[in-house]
Amino acid sequence: MEKVWLKNYQSGVPETIDLNEFQSVSEVFEKSAEKFRDRPAFANTIKFAHRVMSYGEIDALSRDFAAYLQNDLGLAKGERVAIMMPNLLQYPIAVFGALRAGMTVVNVNPLYTPRELEHQLKDSGATTIVIVANFAHVLAEVIERTQVKHVLLTEMGDLFGFKGSILNFLMKMKKMVPPYSLPQAKSFRAALDLGRRRELKPVTIGHEDIAFLQYTGGTTGVSKGAMLLHRNIIANMQQAHAWLKPLVQEGQEIIITALPLYHIFSLTANCMVFSKIGGLNVLITNPRDIPGFIQEMGRYPVTCMTGVNTLFNALLNNPDFLKLNFSTWKMCLGGGMAVQKAVADRWRQLTGVPLIEAYGMTETSPAVCINPMYLREYNGAIGLPVPSTEIEVRDAEGRTLGFEEPGELWVRGPQVMKGYWNRPEETAKSIDSNGWFGTGDMAVIHADGFVKLVDRKKDMVLVSGFNVYPNEVEDVVAMHPGVLEVACIGVPDDKSGEVVKIFVVKKDPTLTDRDLIEHCKKNLTGYKVPRFVEFRAELPKTNVGKILRRALRDEEMAKLNQQ
Repeated sequence: MEKVWLKNYQSGVPETIDLNEFQSVSEVFEKSAEKFRDRPAFANTIKFAHRVMSYGEIDALSRDFAAYLQNDLGLAKGERVAIMMPNLLQYPIAVFGALRAGMTVVNVNPLYTPRELEHQLKDSGATTIVIVANFAHVLAEVIERTQVKHVLLTEMGDLFGFKGSILNFLMKMKKMVPPYSLPQAKSFRAALDLGRRRELKPVTIGHEDIAFLQYTGGTTGVSKGAMLLHRNIIANMQQAHAWLKPLVQEGQEIIITALPLYHIFSLTANCMVFSKIGGLNVLITNPRDIPGFIQEMGRYPVTCMTGVNTLFNALLNNPDFLKLNFSTWKMCLGGGMAVQKAVADRWRQLTGVPLIEAYGMTETSPAVCINPMYLREYNGAIGLPVPSTEIEVRDAEGRTLGFEEPGELWVRGPQVMKGYWNRPEETAKSIDSNGWFGTGDMAVIHADGFVKLVDRKKDMVLVSGFNVYPNEVEDVVAMHPGVLEVACIGVPDDKSGEVVKIFVVKKDPTLTDRDLIEHCKKNLTGYKVPRFVEFRAELPKTNVGKILRRALRDEEMAKLNQQ
């Protein structure tokens, strides 16, 4: 397919990126730390405690952490270090420290249930975990069934000095830290103190080393780790930077980081890209606290923000957000889920800044397409492919289709993962022999090169930008003794984009929807818990007995269309 979209790149965006400028993600950070040493790097506010850390401080503390991992824990290059925390100052220290020591970072959602956490720790083979005390009780339930030997415990206020100590005390008093027993745990602060006295041994880290095991449901719903090499992350940093370069200035940007850094969108777009250009990441620990979130935004002359549609919508519906000064704002990027036209239009009308939609996946580090920065109006597209990226659409038989023909979107570029951790068969299903990755999303490429998603091949449900896989929900529901059969789909929701609905055939006639929801809450993260339960005498099936989720979705859409 002719690359007609190249003519649509805004001035200054190259066709390709220089992948060999850096050999590792840690090298990118170290060069930024040297160049922007005295500039603010990360800021965080929790309740009454506030701190801004410079690039020099993050550099020193991440070095100390790396030295501790090497010397005191004796970890070898490539060992997996899990990090389980919300957006805190400890996060960049732990991530850059682990990478500088040659480790592979395993990002863990701190809201995981014991079942979910156990699976990820066992599957990744993580031997070390850095975890916030508020979530330590979950780890305590499963640690004996995992390979984890080293637990580094931190508290919310650990890097805020005296105010932080008060904050930690109050959290315990208010029982915000559930009781746990982890006798082997060591203090993260103590680890930094010990590391300060140790030598950081040089480690040769190259493009083919694994930087992150980023867990995703991929194309089947079985949680698995996407192997993101240093080459993949460097490529996507370079691609995103090239795209944004006409709009941003080195050492001058302040970006609001409300999406969790353990999510690939925020990890690359915020933490990595803006560290590369010497920007300040304002870390929002609890974006659900909209009043507190808005108050934090008002503290800085913000220039950039990333988020999902539901977050932008929540801000627009808070009167205090309307009072902010948007005169310094340059760029707002929406991803993780579709940006709705109504939200994009209201956003631009209020802030004067367009809400630019982007598209990517965990397996692509994540950016594949971004709308041009010069775009002023919502266009319903996911944009144009970023530099050094090829895209095409294919039919069910794998034949390449032309413009305006819907098919599955395939991607090839340096940001595409190496494969799924310890799952060669899944990797072979997703990446063909020529390096093309099948996204599972149905799309159309228009003649002007803009890409529009038309449907999802997968049964995945997207709740506020987070993937929910029906197989996992169905497996959990089926664990209940009162359930005979279950099917899971996503249904539209004004706030979350989609929410989970399950259809259940009872084994126990006394089973109620409340019983099932309480069961799910014990085994699934909140956004995966079904919002709706419908009981049925039977479920639609194929002639070989496979439940037809598509038929259930079609029924739901027909109901909505009749309303």
